[in-house]
Amino acid sequence: MKMLSEPLNPDERVELHLKLSERYMDEAEEFLRRGEYAQASEKAWEAASQVIKALAARRGEEIRSHSGLHEFVARISEEQDREIGRLWRSTTSLHQNIYENWFTESQVVDGVEDVKKLIEKLKQLVN
Repeated sequence: MKMLSEPLNPDERVELHLKLSERYMDEAEEFLRRGEYAQASEKAWEAASQVIKALAARRGEEIRSHSGLHEFVARISEEQDREIGRLWRSTTSLHQNIYENWFTESQVVDGVEDVKKLIEKLKQLVN
């Protein structure tokens, strides 16, 4: 797999972000199976973030910060589907869980399901 630090054309950048998203979601599901909910939370958030970056790359943009992710999602949510914004807010709560580990198993499972829905909506926009 190429690295994001390498020179990539836009299609390669999109593809790399999508592959990373799949890898992180696989890891999130493995952490869920093992009962490691904080780690599952973080990997699910990373999976969603990579698809957002793929969509940005498809549009000729590059996101390099958390605030960039939030701003891009807000814009896409207004342009395309407000459900994207709601699902992103659920996703960001998973990112917070890595620091606090306060979510129950069912809360993490529900959050991961929201991430999957978000990823599907975003992938439709990427393709």
